Amino acid sequence: FYDGIVFHRVIDGFMAQTGDPTGTGMGGSELPDLKAEFNDLRHMRGTLSMARSANPNSANSQFFICFAPSPFLDGQYTAFGRVIEGMQHVDSIKRGDQRQNGKVSDPDRIVRLRVAADV
Repeated sequence: FYDGIVFHRVIDGFMAQTGDPTGTGMGGSELPDLKAEFNDLRHMRGTLSMARSANPNSANSQFFICFAPSPFLDGQYTAFGRVIEGMQHVDSIKRGDQRQNGKVSDPDRIVRLRVAADV
């Protein structure tokens, strides 16, 4: 699903958002939305977390990776993992225009995404 999808919203010093098959920030998968699952994971550098609308139970396929600690997101967004290797590649993702809420022109893409559990 994620192979070839763009990082459509990237805000320097905050996060890089991806997972929208339309590349606009308005799309998602055809699967039902996910209910919020808050946990003890903190939004720190390298945290992966589900993106959503104002409704906490609206997460679908979009997620973001934090560039820096963002404690104001703790308990508000579902954190589900961390970058454990290769954060320098995340740091090199093209940044978006701050005046356009991080919208990226000619955005970088996910080449290949694989998920590992209990690493």
